[in-house]
Amino acid sequence: MANSTEPQKPQNTKKNKKKGATLDTFYGAKIQNREQTEDNIKENAPKPSKGNGNSPQTYEEFESEMTKKMEAFWEEKLEIMQKKFTHLQNQFDQTVKENQALKARIRQLEDNDRVKEQESIKQSQNTKKLEENIKYLTDKVIDLENRGRRDNFRIIGLPEKPEINTKLDMVIQDIIKENCPEILEQGGNTATDRAHRTPSTLNPQKTTPRNVIAKFQSYQTKEKILQEARKRQFRYKGMPIRVTQDLASSTLNDRKAWNMIFRKARELGLQPRISYPAKLTIYFQGKVWAFNKIEDFQLFAKKRPELCGKFDTENQRARNT
Repeated sequence: MANSTEPQKPQNTKKNKKKGATLDTFYGAKIQNREQTEDNIKENAPKPSKGNGNSPQTYEEFESEMTKKMEAFWEEKLEIMQKKFTHLQNQFDQTVKENQALKARIRQLEDNDRVKEQESIKQSQNTKKLEENIKYLTDKVIDLENRGRRDNFRIIGLPEKPEINTKLDMVIQDIIKENCPEILEQGGNTATDRAHRTPSTLNPQKTTPRNVIAKFQSYQTKEKILQEARKRQFRYKGMPIRVTQDLASSTLNDRKAWNMIFRKARELGLQPRISYPAKLTIYFQGKVWAFNKIEDFQLFAKKRPELCGKFDTENQRARNT
């Protein structure tokens, strides 16, 4: 029928919702949803039965019971969370204490390290001073030993025979007569206080004879003999021998280190000489040059075109080996 009125269906708010919805519309929808939720709770709540008097619960009782259950649930959760928080708080406090202890330990170690560093610096300074003192005393002892040997000379290459070893004083006089008789003619005092082989015991594995050291009563006579020995080759009954100044073993080793350079300098006509204690002197370009160390001489030779490459001691040692 045309006049019959049909109930109008509620419009779908979601479909009618527009982008430009106002705040009133938004909050109105919120209020409506809330009311619908409350209505649903009321509908689902247990209702008293009409037939008997054992109706379970009213809505208020149900709501009160649910509230108590929720409160009990959240109290239990809160208690658990509180225990966890207390445990975490204890762990944090323990960590803070350990951190403070570690910081104190680190500060103590840093202080100890600074103290040890200062002690190490002092120890290094003391060690340096001791090394300087030892070097000074060592040089002093070597110098005193060399001066104590100033009346001695050393004979190298004298044959190792019993008849020679038992009469070294007489053998030395024979060497003087054979090589520099003018000293005897001039009335020089050639007497010796003592003469001996060095080392005192013979090494059977060593093929070369031991050196002979002779101490003269006259320093001047000893110097004259050494001057003649520098001029020519000395001999004993026709066998070549060498006569040099007797010095401390360390000084002799320092002088021996110049041997290769000394021989090459002699070949080049540089007039080399080894002066006391172990200094090399050469005559080059009208000047006398002196060197205390081999390194100083090598640096000098590298800067001179006439000498560069002629005193390479390392290559010479390699060729000899």
